Amino acid sequence: MSDQKMTIHLKIWKQESENSPGRLVDYTMDDVNPDMSFLEMLDWLNERLMNEGQEPVEFDHDCREGICGSCNLVLDGVAHGPYSATAVCQLHMRKYKDGDTIVIEPWRAKAFPIIKDLVVDREGMDRIMAAGGYISVNTGAAPDANSLPIDKYHSEIAFDYAACIGCGACIAACPNSSASLFTGAKIAQLAHLPQGSPERKRRVVMMVDKMAEEGFGDCSNYAECEAVCPAEISITAIAEMRREYVKALSEIS
Repeated sequence: MSDQKMTIHLKIWKQESENSPGRLVDYTMDDVNPDMSFLEMLDWLNERLMNEGQEPVEFDHDCREGICGSCNLVLDGVAHGPYSATAVCQLHMRKYKDGDTIVIEPWRAKAFPIIKDLVVDREGMDRIMAAGGYISVNTGAAPDANSLPIDKYHSEIAFDYAACIGCGACIAACPNSSASLFTGAKIAQLAHLPQGSPERKRRVVMMVDKMAEEGFGDCSNYAECEAVCPAEISITAIAEMRREYVKALSEIS
């Protein structure tokens, strides 16, 4: 690591529970190494706070490789921070300057109740997946990889949609708190694969209806979701979801 040190001022949201009042609390870090990741900087802060007998800041994380989607933070009003295609865990302190002030908040959405400080409950997204984001048809033993032809166009689109890490940034950035980009990506991924065909109609109806039931808003085409997505999922996923939904309803009825 570099021997250079920076002073960084932090304004971090502190809230004991969903129904407790919250506030921004000021912290100053005088020994931030530019080579630290953003989460390492928060670890360093918490180590200092605990050594001083103070309560640490609760934040969520897991893989720290931009894969799991757990590092759900809003930095200076932007989900995952100011750099495109970058999850918070991939952000490094060298992107900031000595003396900078950073405001750190949790995801803001009715469907994401705060558990504590920067940690929110994202189980609503899990329930959308449980409603139909899977293939349950028993096809017997796994076939050879080359026995089920899938053309390059559809396989690449399916792969692009499958890159969604389910972080919820799209929901936090949307003025309506819509989960349409997340849900659309999961629906469109399987719609482009033959394995998803048997449950295609049921899947889209169940997942879209569950999204509304969970309290997520509807899409108004602001495209804020696409702008903050660390996996760069295109809003064409939303268009595909809508077409799938309308087609499924017309065929079911």
